[in-house]
Amino acid sequence: NTFLAQQLLFKSVNTIAMVCKNNQRLTRLIWPVSMAAHVKEKRFMRILATMKRFPAGVMVIPLLLGCAMNTFFPNALTIGGFTSGLFKNGVPTLIGLFLFCSGATIDVKMAGSTVWKGVVLTALKFFIGFGLGLLLNALFGEAGFLGLAPLAVIGAVTNSNGVIYATLAGEFGDETDVGATSILALNDGPFFTMIALGASGMGNFPITDIIASIIPMVIGFIIGNLDHEWRKILATGMILLPPFNGFALGAGMNFNNILRAGVSGILLGLLTVLATGLLTFFLYSALRKKADPMGAAIGTTAGVATTTPTAVAMADPSFQPQVETATAQTAAAVVITAVLCPLLVSWLAKVSRKWNEAHGIVTDIPAPEQESCETQPAATADLDSL
Repeated sequence: NTFLAQQLLFKSVNTIAMVCKNNQRLTRLIWPVSMAAHVKEKRFMRILATMKRFPAGVMVIPLLLGCAMNTFFPNALTIGGFTSGLFKNGVPTLIGLFLFCSGATIDVKMAGSTVWKGVVLTALKFFIGFGLGLLLNALFGEAGFLGLAPLAVIGAVTNSNGVIYATLAGEFGDETDVGATSILALNDGPFFTMIALGASGMGNFPITDIIASIIPMVIGFIIGNLDHEWRKILATGMILLPPFNGFALGAGMNFNNILRAGVSGILLGLLTVLATGLLTFFLYSALRKKADPMGAAIGTTAGVATTTPTAVAMADPSFQPQVETATAQTAAAVVITAVLCPLLVSWLAKVSRKWNEAHGIVTDIPAPEQESCETQPAATADLDSL
């Protein structure tokens, strides 16, 4: 409100000054006030806008800050009380609250086409990530390939960034593609990762732990569909919580381990884009019987996927030694996929339009002159967590 008042004052004073520009006394009186308002406007810090300039910056930057605190001042956040509860030990609560808010955004009344698209994309994302994890475990065991363990691969590849998908759907798809975002929200959190690790025999998860991982989302789903006012309120949690999730996760990490995970994290990001971006484009287009770039729009890793290794290790402590490295690799994949996926979808949209026209298929994909080259907003909006 203060900022808006300053803006209004600045504009009003300048308008009066222009009207009374021939009255030097009035101008001398008004000009200092106008300049003061202008200076205050310039001093207003745009921290959030700056964070959004970076891919998934709203979650990744706090994660790096938390990691810096834990690396250089390891005892600063262990003083107890609310400080440690929020910034050091609050990961389980914050993850549960995020899943609760995520479930509230899923609308049970969606149309058939929207549900079909959402279910198909969610299934493709899960089974491809599951298959990669199985292959990696069969060939290289728990050590993985180039430092990529099955926990990191399954957790990152099966989890898509809903914000980036929705943004790309608005540009290259239709309203049913945008609506499918709610179904894709089901892959938020550790539920599918636990299912995959448990089914493959790589992990041992009691059924109560698997159920417990999805209960917050189920309760949120029920409340959001019973009362749409609650849905609107809880939807804001998807924006509010990622920075706190990121910082609390970072507070359990160390920069030395992140640097060791750097190359493998980049590899994980590239693997996610190729496997659930390019490959799902061909599979989804085959199912749709026309080239559809939205099949590639799930080739991302959401910021919230960085919480999956911790959640999995809470249910099965045997994964605890992998948590720090897997979290660092996933964080790198979040950034890599947020940059590359929108570029891939934009290119595939052009290719798909030409292919569909050449084969006499009606398409709603925008023509090249109508497409926006500004894919960066899609890449920088992470709240999967993004």
